[in-house]
Amino acid sequence: MKPHSRRRLSLIQPHQGDAHLADMPQIRRKPAPGHAALRRGRASEAHHVYLVTFATAHRRPLFADQALACIAAEALLDARAWERSKLLAWVLMPDHWHGLIELGDGELLSALMRRLKSNSSRLLRQQAPALKVVWARAYHDHALRREASLIHVARYVVMNPVRAGLVRRVRDYRYWGAVWR
Repeated sequence: MKPHSRRRLSLIQPHQGDAHLADMPQIRRKPAPGHAALRRGRASEAHHVYLVTFATAHRRPLFADQALACIAAEALLDARAWERSKLLAWVLMPDHWHGLIELGDGELLSALMRRLKSNSSRLLRQQAPALKVVWARAYHDHALRREASLIHVARYVVMNPVRAGLVRRVRDYRYWGAVWR
């Protein structure tokens, strides 16, 4: 069987030892939905607020290491990444990052995510060359409705370390922030 491509349909070919199957019609198989299916229908709209999550590769708890967490937090907060969009609230967990983002004019959410992940990966690999892949390929986003309470969602984001049992009070956790702080 030939491996299939994510971008096109594949054909299932009979194995050479299966000569009796040679006369059978070839079957077309659609690729697994994967990350491309998650992106379908995704739109970036300026001045909309998005709750975004991206995880480390294989959900490894890289940021349980304080040195790596500091580097990642600095990179994710770098002002150059936020020239057009606004980070309203964020938290860096041992194996993922949440951000509440107001998208700016001319900014695509996918481009912002790519920039955040690549910049932080580059800085992390400079300090820890053994790290090959830092972030998982995809990210999850949820566009907030206008009537959604930003404060409520921001509290959800920053309370992650408390819910995970990492700290008793959010103020005891180092890797979070909010514009309402």
